[in-house]
Amino acid sequence: MGFTIFILVLIVLILWLLISCIRVVPQANAYVIEFLGSYRATWEHGLHLKVPFLERIAGKISLKEQVCDFAPSNVITKDNVTMKIDTVVYFKIFDPRLYTYGVDRPVSALENLNATTLRNIIGGMELDQTLTSRDIINTQMQQILDEATDAWGIKVTRVELKNIIPPAEIQNAMEKQMKAEREKRQTILEATAHKESVVARAEGDKQAKILAAEAERDAQIALAEGRARSIALVYQAEADGLKALKDANIDESVLKLKGLEALKNVSDGRATKIFMPTDLSGVVSSLGLISEATGLGDSTPIDKSPKPKPASRADVCCDDDEKSPETQRMAAASRN
Repeated sequence: MGFTIFILVLIVLILWLLISCIRVVPQANAYVIEFLGSYRATWEHGLHLKVPFLERIAGKISLKEQVCDFAPSNVITKDNVTMKIDTVVYFKIFDPRLYTYGVDRPVSALENLNATTLRNIIGGMELDQTLTSRDIINTQMQQILDEATDAWGIKVTRVELKNIIPPAEIQNAMEKQMKAEREKRQTILEATAHKESVVARAEGDKQAKILAAEAERDAQIALAEGRARSIALVYQAEADGLKALKDANIDESVLKLKGLEALKNVSDGRATKIFMPTDLSGVVSSLGLISEATGLGDSTPIDKSPKPKPASRADVCCDDDEKSPETQRMAAASRN
């Protein structure tokens, strides 16, 4: 009975030992195995059997990308401005053996290396350059950290500057500068808008004046064309009238009659100048023949004889002086 119990207990211990030696490595993980204190192998994901009492798991390593948000570090720029910068480092473990045996506390070592690298980079840059060169700083830090951590089995994939905190005085100055810059931009935009409106208004006035000038030009051209056409029509009518008179074979007497009618119209008293025809003698000779037609025969003949000139007082006096003394006395008596 006792022997049976011993056998059962021994079987249970053997089963428990066998079960405890069976290990299942999850996906994206790796186990570092030591045999009697020395590195033996690295187990990938899957089922593995460990030698009891001789092998042990020295480390369970995650092969996934990890993120470390380190505490802010005090850095000094090239122009002696002290500020705080905190960074975020993304890394992966590509060699579990190096990660286990390469450095003690790898994450802490990575944090210290990150702080020193950040101080070296920022120390060669001024404040304004630091604030505007985040991508350059991130790239330089990623390259430096990646090269330094290869011996630790760590692959640094990315580095980001999370916050850049300058002193309060610098922040106030930056806010004032930003405000002034925004006011400057606003002033420039208002001036540009005013300029564009003035230019647009001037362009509108210019176009309006051009259109008005073109309209006036077209109107003048139309008036000139109408005047020219009317003159041409008048001359054409006169030419047609003359041609008609020529075709009618008018005799000399009709032409003289027309000339006298024109002369009558000219001498109606409203003109300041009277033009006499060159053939006045011929007209006068024929005046008796056509006096009834023109109405000139009823006019009163003009007396062209010289009129006596009235005697002046000087002449009278002269005559009195030429008379005899007796005659002068008689004249004086008659006057008395």
